[in-house]
Amino acid sequence: MIAKVEPLVSARALRGPFDYRLPERLGAVEVGSLLLVPFGPRRLLGVVVGVAERSDVPAERLVEPLAALERGVPPELVSLALWVAEAYCSTPARALGLVMPPGTGRGERPRVRERRRLSAALTETGRAALATAECSRTPADPLSAPPSPRLGARQRAALAALAEGPRTAAELARASGCGHASLRALEAHGLVELANERVGRRPAPPARVGALVRPGREPTGAQRAALATVVAALDASADAPAEGRRLLLHGVTGSGKTEVYLDGVAAALARGRGAIVLVPEIALTPQTLGRFRERFGDAVAVLHSRLPPGERLDEWERLRAGDARVCVGPRSAVFAPVRDLGLIVVDEEHDASYKQEGDPRYDARRVAERRAAQSAAVLVVGTATPRPESWARLRRLSLPERVDERALPPVETVSTLGLEPGAAGLQARAHEALLEVRRRGEKAIVLLNRRGWSSFLTCLTCARVWECPNCDVTLVLHRAAARVECHHCGHAEGVPAACPDCGSVSVARHGAGTERLEHELSELLDPLPVTRLDADATAAPGALAERLAAFGVAPAGVLLGTQMVAKGHDFPDVTLAVVLDADATLRFPDFRAEERTFALVAQLAGRSGRGPRGGRVIVQALEPEARALRFAAAHDAEGFVRSELERRRLLGYPPFAQLVRIVCLARERGPEARAASAVAERVANELGVTAGGFGVTGGARGALGPLGGAAGFEGSAVLGPAPLFRLKGRERAQVVVKASEVTAAVPAVRRAVEAVAAERAAREVAFAVDVDPH
Repeated sequence: MIAKVEPLVSARALRGPFDYRLPERLGAVEVGSLLLVPFGPRRLLGVVVGVAERSDVPAERLVEPLAALERGVPPELVSLALWVAEAYCSTPARALGLVMPPGTGRGERPRVRERRRLSAALTETGRAALATAECSRTPADPLSAPPSPRLGARQRAALAALAEGPRTAAELARASGCGHASLRALEAHGLVELANERVGRRPAPPARVGALVRPGREPTGAQRAALATVVAALDASADAPAEGRRLLLHGVTGSGKTEVYLDGVAAALARGRGAIVLVPEIALTPQTLGRFRERFGDAVAVLHSRLPPGERLDEWERLRAGDARVCVGPRSAVFAPVRDLGLIVVDEEHDASYKQEGDPRYDARRVAERRAAQSAAVLVVGTATPRPESWARLRRLSLPERVDERALPPVETVSTLGLEPGAAGLQARAHEALLEVRRRGEKAIVLLNRRGWSSFLTCLTCARVWECPNCDVTLVLHRAAARVECHHCGHAEGVPAACPDCGSVSVARHGAGTERLEHELSELLDPLPVTRLDADATAAPGALAERLAAFGVAPAGVLLGTQMVAKGHDFPDVTLAVVLDADATLRFPDFRAEERTFALVAQLAGRSGRGPRGGRVIVQALEPEARALRFAAAHDAEGFVRSELERRRLLGYPPFAQLVRIVCLARERGPEARAASAVAERVANELGVTAGGFGVTGGARGALGPLGGAAGFEGSAVLGPAPLFRLKGRERAQVVVKASEVTAAVPAVRRAVEAVAAERAAREVAFAVDVDPH
């Protein structure tokens, strides 16, 4: 038999799989088995991606694997990983790394091992010996039993302790002082039985955050209809069209989407199938995990990158063994080894954090769709602010009203143009509303999507601006840490007392972030507590859940932060939501800017008014009549999506085209490294675009027509190459392909990148290919 093995290496140029002859000594080897193989002068870990009777390579040239590891990868996850590699222009090895058992390591010995515990139980022989006044012989077989050694005081104390029931070795050591060597001696004489048991490492119970789902609540008619559709999809034949099992649950904030998820998971479990529940960020895992554990108990496992390695391995093993049937976690949980998968839920599907930043740059929403199709499972993506791509492609279910028939909060937009900001940057309406919250002892959420104290510093004498020496961005002032920092590479300096260029002490601070706003709101609303939620305040492990839990149990207060505060939190006693500088994201050079602005404002607006007191929302913006803000103020997600789809159709953006972004990054640091731009030019040329076309530098350089000779790849264009701002001291340039024919875009880009990467001039450049960039 021949094993086709993909070695786990990072090199993009490596072309596998490679054939290895399987000896009988390795036992059963199948797809997903992990083998230690010789690879040239090295010993590498590899994944079996296929098994064959024979090889095209002559038998005398084949070598045997060195060893087979005990753990492996489920075959369906191997298939999924190979699809990820192909769909996202990555390598099989990098994609297979996504599905490996946690703590596998690079060699034969795993980095993380099972935790085991030695325990002891008294045998009948030991019980008789303990009961005998003289422990010189054992009565098990008087004719043939050898004399038993006399027991020491510690051994006798250990037997006495075991007479009350089995104990662990650690407990016996504390109770009697009997160590492992003495226990082994007792075992050798048949007085005790020892067992080396596996000990499961379980994550600590999550902190209770926000409102839990109230059991016994009568579902609304819309919830019943949505659940009926999910159950019908679960019961549909595996041969039924996959489109009927891909569902978009569009429900306004507070409409009870979580109850539909819970009941859908219950229906899947009742049919003997498992489920995966994805949340956009680890920050939301404790809240969602608490709700699902309250309903399904130990059948729920959690997987995410911040778990200790041992806990992550044991949760993975529980899922693979079928001891846990439901997995909750962020995007990486889409690769969880859930058995007999029947349902995948993607909560808050609009969130950009479902897109992986590192290679492979997969989108968990698309991977979830692929995995559901592989398993004939049902996919339910839920949100109050659907993505245009999902709206156009998926079958829609609607939850148009909040539970308990509560109205959505009224939204008031306030213009900041030409007005002097009041305390803490608040205009009069927001200022008065927050003071009213303090007077009435209520809760409010304030969103400012900018952290730090001030956005940048300037010298009022010579106009110097403090910039990062590694990146083409300004340094942000963090007053509590007494430094200015780069939010891209982490470079930090002390706060300047004077300008190093001219010596002036007139250093001005511009803009305001959440750190400054926290300070000013604390003074304005004293004694109302202000809880800050941003990347700086929640850097410590567990800090985010602790802050959310503290805000949840407080009788009154203000939750202030970046976009973290808008991500699905359910606090029924919040009566006011305030968005500052709401249209800042509209000024980003991104075709998704309007979509993101709408989602951010609409999601934060949905945090208010979920309780009996009702609520209100105030949105401050330079242009309050901007399209995204108008639709968000009206809680009109459908109107916005339809408008956005028409705009994208006219401009040729997703879902009417596919974008592939190729970033060329110079390996050498320093401003003189110009290799990235030259190589980006080569990539554009390799894609089949002439120097003519539109002829706009840094703009559209391609013309409609075939691209790179790919059959059927029509109506496409290449944008760029265009320079990007310097990052971590390295020059960058990008080329963007806009393709009307999706299936041909990625192969064409792959061929172009691989051809250029093989050239000598490209040795100093790294490539990052991003399919469907966000």
